[in-house]
Amino acid sequence: MNCRKKKTLPKLRLKRREPQNMNQRVEDFLNFLATEKGASVHTTKNYGIDLREFVKFITEKEFRDLTYLDIRSFLAFLKTREYSKSSISRKLACLRSFFKYLVRENILTQNPAAGIATPKKEKRLPSFMNPDEITKLLDAPAKNSWEEKRDKAILEMLYSSGLRVSELAGLNHDDLDFFGGLVRVRGKGKKERIVPVGQAALNSLRAYWDMKAPRETPNVIKKPLFISRIGSRLTDRSVRRMILKYVKRTGLGKEISPHTFRHSFATHMLDRGADLRSVQELLGHANLSTTQIYTHVTTQRLKDAYMAAHPRA
Repeated sequence: MNCRKKKTLPKLRLKRREPQNMNQRVEDFLNFLATEKGASVHTTKNYGIDLREFVKFITEKEFRDLTYLDIRSFLAFLKTREYSKSSISRKLACLRSFFKYLVRENILTQNPAAGIATPKKEKRLPSFMNPDEITKLLDAPAKNSWEEKRDKAILEMLYSSGLRVSELAGLNHDDLDFFGGLVRVRGKGKKERIVPVGQAALNSLRAYWDMKAPRETPNVIKKPLFISRIGSRLTDRSVRRMILKYVKRTGLGKEISPHTFRHSFATHMLDRGADLRSVQELLGHANLSTTQIYTHVTTQRLKDAYMAAHPRA
């Protein structure tokens, strides 16, 4: 019997994915975040930075070859570069979301970052201003110019409604209800909420509106609420620079950002008896645990007052 040896076909070797294609996966994910998840420009930008840093770190591997050991190695690398625990936690959260997306797209069968514990963050209490500091800063734009009327309205809105700077910059004319004293806010993930606006903020907005309205076209409704001198929507960075200008003018001598207004808003609300759930809704926090940090602030203030005043403390 003539048994001829069966020819074996050579194994097909999968071509190693080029770094450009790995980067393309990153770009697809960032586009998914922006279009389908409604992530902010700030979030999308930071996720892009984190993911490109990771791609550079694993340059000799493909995504499908990764294990949890590779993720741990990356986290250890970040630690040697003296990244803070909060930064490392953010990068890990970014990787989890990215790999979850790759699983969804059938590029991976499992998420290699899913089982890795998040580093414990340092417990830092949020900084806030006391009422006197708030008053000084809110009164800083005193000139009768269009720009300072706008700045006054911005500062009042940040403190009155506890808005994130991105939420404030994204406001349009039709988001504001003057008669009801309410504003419609688009928060993270494009989630909308309705927030009250105090009378002082409404007065400042009317003063700004009266000086601004003649400059607008008849189709004013869909236009940005806060604009630059050239008529474009005011950016987050512009608001930060503006606040720094007035902090220097008042000589408060402390670091104050747009988020400091938000912290102050929440702290003062709780100090004056607002319940935690209401503050959570006003701030647009998805989880109550995020809002609870402000209870630590108020508790610490009570403790400090006790230690300073009680004769046997």
